[in-house]
Amino acid sequence: MKLNMNVQKLFRRPLFGIFLLFGIIAVSTSWVCIATVDSQLSEEYETNSRGIAQTIADASVDIILNRDLSALQSLIDQFLEIQGISYIYIVNEDGEFLAHTFVPGIPGEILASDPADTGTVERVLSGADSYVEVGSPILAGVAGSVHIGMDKSVITLKIQQAVGRQMYLISSIFLVGIIAAIMLMNLAARPVEHLLTYAVQLARAEQEGEPVPGALLERDDEAGQLARLLLYFSRVADPEKAGALARPEAS
Repeated sequence: MKLNMNVQKLFRRPLFGIFLLFGIIAVSTSWVCIATVDSQLSEEYETNSRGIAQTIADASVDIILNRDLSALQSLIDQFLEIQGISYIYIVNEDGEFLAHTFVPGIPGEILASDPADTGTVERVLSGADSYVEVGSPILAGVAGSVHIGMDKSVITLKIQQAVGRQMYLISSIFLVGIIAAIMLMNLAARPVEHLLTYAVQLARAEQEGEPVPGALLERDDEAGQLARLLLYFSRVADPEKAGALARPEAS
């Protein structure tokens, strides 16, 4: 079946309104998806990182008490393999760094921060991406605290993937919707085209004395009613035909 892409002027504004509605739906659903995924992933990463920080804090008590810093370093290095974790450092109760995963050295932003703060902190390190840092006290802060930094680019990548899949689905629906809207508009415009054609044929029949086409007159919808109305007015305009309308037809 051939798709006619030409739409009558009468239906172009409604068609534009449909396209605009599809665009608003696409933008609004994408915005909701981004906000939802960002919120859920950020909360999930923060919760998991706090759990890891608590695990490290519990496991490092004896190591710190024994001053085995190499074992402490080995302990935090193994957690870097977990996706999303970018750095870990442990400080004692005096703010002294006992172990960390920074290479080649501790960034100035970390050195200038409060090591006793175990709340959620957003950091932007020099020459690096944005991070969300969480902490956990060791022995209620008596033995220091553990801090873990999560790379926000991982969350951004997951958001892009989720939104990309959604936009692929919305684009497919949008394309199908465009084709369906054009087909429906053409279907709705077909009686108008028939009515315009009938008006031209009626005018030609009145001028040349040809028989009036009656196919459209047999329809019981609005197009048929308008066609009969056009025929009535064309005959009323002609006195002879108006008289013919007033006289009953011979049986």
